[in-house]
Amino acid sequence: MSVIDDIDIERPKTRRWSPGNLGWGVLSFAGGIGLWWLATLAGLSELPSPAAVLRRTVELALDGQLWGDMYASLRRVLIGFALGSVLAVPVGFLMGWYRIARAVIDPWIQFFRVIPPLAIIPLAIVTMGIDETPKIFVIFLAAFLSAVVSTYQGVVSVDRTYINAARVLGANDGTIFARVVIPASTPFILVGFRIGLGSAWATVVAAELIAAQSGLGFRMQQAQLYYDLPTIFVSLVAIGVLGLIMDRIVVRIEERLTHWQERV
Repeated sequence: MSVIDDIDIERPKTRRWSPGNLGWGVLSFAGGIGLWWLATLAGLSELPSPAAVLRRTVELALDGQLWGDMYASLRRVLIGFALGSVLAVPVGFLMGWYRIARAVIDPWIQFFRVIPPLAIIPLAIVTMGIDETPKIFVIFLAAFLSAVVSTYQGVVSVDRTYINAARVLGANDGTIFARVVIPASTPFILVGFRIGLGSAWATVVAAELIAAQSGLGFRMQQAQLYYDLPTIFVSLVAIGVLGLIMDRIVVRIEERLTHWQERV
């Protein structure tokens, strides 16, 4: 038996979505619904009961309206989020790797970052019309700004020791970038994706409230006109469920791509 065989190598543990975690999540949701139900029993008549919201969900699902609205909102989010994320990654790498690119691009990123995407919606509608283009554009902008900052931060946060060690071993810039910078920046990029995903959902709902003929935000606006609180809650729950599913997908991708990281 070799000396290496005698050494107990502790491998990094990966955080997994185990049945235990799933059970706690289900218990948490059940507790929240229970508190909601107790609040309606306590006399908050303005708040629809969980049973009323469930009945309205079944009604909207059976006539197809709920599925159509979910599809419209999800389609806008996916297109805008994908475009923003795909463009943000190379721009963020460019800013982090080249000082000149950082000096030229960073002021524009910071300029647009302090302007809420919701404030751009009226301008987008006036200049791009009332079809899908302005809605997807503001979602793209929200996702892009979140992801580009995280990607840039990931590149500049790479430990210089790793880069210097690779240079000593004879690696060129391309090899260092591909084998050192990109893996070390991946956790930052995926965090930016998660933040951008939340921003995308917030933006699409606001865009649909202003100018849309379909979508969960549009349905909430229509329900508000008729004081239809159950329908508003159905749309809110649908947005939360879709957002949670998409976030869990990103988390699973993060765990697979960054399995080398030590996790609590």
